[in-house]
Amino acid sequence: MAGGSFVDTGNAKQFDGKITIFVLITSFVAAMGGLLFGYDLGITGGVTSMDPFLIKFFPNVYKQMKGETHYENQYCKYDNELLTLFTSSLYLAALVASFFASSTTRVMGRKASMFIGGLFFLVGALLNGFATDIRMLIVGRLLLGFGVGYCNQSVPLYLSEIAPAKIRGALNIGFQMMITIGILVANLINYGTSKLENGWRISLGLGAVPAIMLCLGSLFLDDTPNSMIDRGLPEVAKEILQKIRGVDNVDEELQDLINASEAAKNAEHSWKNIAQPKYKPQLTFCSFIPFFQQLTGINVIMFYAPVLFKTLGFGNDAALMSAVISGGVNVLATFVSIFTVDKFGRRFLFLEGGIQMFICQIAVGTMIALKYGVSGEGSFTKGEANLLLFFICAYVAAFAWSWGPLGWLVPSEICSLEVRSAGQAINVAVNMLFTFGIAQVFLNMLCHLKFGLFFFFAAFVLVMTTFIALFLPETKNIPIEEMSKVWKSHWFWTKYVPDVDMAANNERKITTQS
Repeated sequence: MAGGSFVDTGNAKQFDGKITIFVLITSFVAAMGGLLFGYDLGITGGVTSMDPFLIKFFPNVYKQMKGETHYENQYCKYDNELLTLFTSSLYLAALVASFFASSTTRVMGRKASMFIGGLFFLVGALLNGFATDIRMLIVGRLLLGFGVGYCNQSVPLYLSEIAPAKIRGALNIGFQMMITIGILVANLINYGTSKLENGWRISLGLGAVPAIMLCLGSLFLDDTPNSMIDRGLPEVAKEILQKIRGVDNVDEELQDLINASEAAKNAEHSWKNIAQPKYKPQLTFCSFIPFFQQLTGINVIMFYAPVLFKTLGFGNDAALMSAVISGGVNVLATFVSIFTVDKFGRRFLFLEGGIQMFICQIAVGTMIALKYGVSGEGSFTKGEANLLLFFICAYVAAFAWSWGPLGWLVPSEICSLEVRSAGQAINVAVNMLFTFGIAQVFLNMLCHLKFGLFFFFAAFVLVMTTFIALFLPETKNIPIEEMSKVWKSHWFWTKYVPDVDMAANNERKITTQS
């Protein structure tokens, strides 16, 4: 069937072990890396809509917003390249950092990479909070970007490697949950500080708090067994594995990890490996999932929610409160993903979320077209504004239980050890590249495409939903090191995965059982 194939996960190897308090606590601490990313996503849009911030750093935007320039069109009120550079510079830095983070994560371990990410974010947040000119502001943003790059590289890997296969999806989505909590907290802080003369300093500077939490928390984490084996410490790996699983008998699972590590060391470099034909599925999804994730248009909402709502006629307070509401929906909907991803699977959530996002974007684009047209003149009534907010929240909810968490989960779980570092680096790099691109051009696109911008993103949602339906097999409950059987059983990818990989898996089972 061309719509993807079902793999009987009942044949997948399930190791002994319990869902321990230890693994839940370590996963929670590690997932705080997502709190940094989310806080920045949420704080930026609110700060860039605050008058004192605009007057100090972007006076031309303030004049445009107040109608003191030739920009009378609602769509173009915030169109300013320097303002978008403030937002997007972080993601360009994260793109660069992801390649350094790949080596750091592999050589020094996952927890070291998380600590470095937290440290970068701490310094960047303090620079932004005390910024006196635009240069200081941008340097702070670049350091924040390095922090995000390191955390987005190491945290999903850590969570995938520490979690038992049967709850890997739920624990990995803890990263996305922290992102959504960070966004909501940031929106609430912006709402509270918007009345203060220098409230923007508090909003930006408080990013240091989650950074300190991550730095301190990472000091007390154990690294993953995979990382310890990869660094030549199998005995330490065994001790950690026993703590994670809550049982003493972990020899079979440990041997599987050792075999995978040896295979990875015998192979050539991770970047060369992932370019081989047999890793085409991993390369494809590590590239296309983050690409499509950004072209859902979600960051239009997350970056610029208050700006967007003000552009659409909401007052300043109403715009910030609307951003809080959409942020709250984001958190609640992520819980849906946590409780369903290991039950219904990745494909179901991807497809349902895609259909719902498509419908909502068409509805939002149509409402804006009918109200503003091409001229950009008009305003929403209270009832119309509430309906618009409903569709935006329904769109955010769909993303939050599908493409949001799964965009990090699936790439992190489909790569075997010999390509995992490269695969995750590609995932983060592509994500940050297109996050940077969308952030940089959105306000300009809104000015020129007008309501058509929402139809533009809706078209990509349709394409990417079709892509998932055709090419992504189900990966729930499959141990990471047995993922090759998923590709071999798929109608399209089977021609790329050689039979020798399947034979190697069977041979490894026989070896460990004997």
